[in-house]
Amino acid sequence: MRQPIELSLMEEEPYRRETCKMSNKAKGSRVERELLTLFTENGWRSARVAGSGTNENTFCDLVAGKAGRKAVAVEVKSCKKDRIYITREQINDFVVFSNIMGLKAVIAVRFNYEGWLFLNPKDMEDTGNNWVVSLNNARSKGKRFAQFFS
Repeated sequence: MRQPIELSLMEEEPYRRETCKMSNKAKGSRVERELLTLFTENGWRSARVAGSGTNENTFCDLVAGKAGRKAVAVEVKSCKKDRIYITREQINDFVVFSNIMGLKAVIAVRFNYEGWLFLNPKDMEDTGNNWVVSLNNARSKGKRFAQFFS
C-alpha cells in the first residue's frame, strides 16, 4: 500500500526562484508560438522555422501564408524595455532570404503591455552598428495584425 505524502515535508523545502526562470531561448519560442496562434486564428497557415535563433542558416522565425495573399517571412522580437536592437547582419540576411524566397519581409515586435505591432524592415531606425525598433517608432510606424495583413 502506498504511503500518503506528508504535506509538512513538502512545505519545508524552500521555494527556489531560479528553477522558475525561463531562458531567452524558451521566451523566444513562447512568443513565436503565440504569434503562430495569432496567424492561425486569423485564417493564415504558419510554421515556425526549425533552428531559428540557434542556427546561422535560418534567417527568419516564422513563415506564413493565406490564399490570395503574398506569403510572409517573419522575424519575431519581444522586449521588456523600450528598444529592440537587431544586428545589421541579421536584418540583411533576413531581407535577402525573404527576397530569394519571394516572401514579404515582416518584423513582428511585442513590447510589454503593447501587444503585437508589425513593421516593414525599412521602417527600422539605423544606429550605425545595429537596426533598432523603439517603442515610439513601433507605435507610429507599426500596425496591428488586422491593419498590416488586410
